[in-house]
Amino acid sequence: MSGVFDPGIRRHLLREEGEVIVDEVRHHWIVYVRPVAEVLLALALLVAVPFVDMDLAWFPFALALLIVTHAAWRALSEHMDRFVITNMRVFRVHGVLSQQLATMPLSRILDITVMKPLHGRVLGFGHFVFESAAQEQGLRDIRFVGCPDDRDLAIQRVVQRSGLRGPRVAN
Repeated sequence: MSGVFDPGIRRHLLREEGEVIVDEVRHHWIVYVRPVAEVLLALALLVAVPFVDMDLAWFPFALALLIVTHAAWRALSEHMDRFVITNMRVFRVHGVLSQQLATMPLSRILDITVMKPLHGRVLGFGHFVFESAAQEQGLRDIRFVGCPDDRDLAIQRVVQRSGLRGPRVAN
């Protein structure tokens, strides 16, 4: 059953080519605040059920069940969304019932913008915006990345080590 809740990052690696994971990025914990708030709302509705007329008690119960289902779906969706940096490329795997894979070789990364809103700076998350040689791809926006400066440096190191930005200049 654990395979159902695992995005299966390792099966997308090109092991024969020597590809290894440099960093696997899960979403920052802030993405789970809304599902938790929804569960708390559902619990409040369930607490209210005994105080509602018996003929209408089904409604808050059904609404609570619907809210919990939505919260679980959102949380699972966030859990299954992974951004991976390897020594050859970056890719994103996401989706619960059907899975999508977006890949970008390091050579196509032209620029990475790290956006850190005020609350992101306080809580330690940011958003990546990739500019690449391709106009549209599934990797343009990666949101709610924890420790965005460290992740940006990891990508820059991998790109530099691969020799795609030119040789290092010794001073």
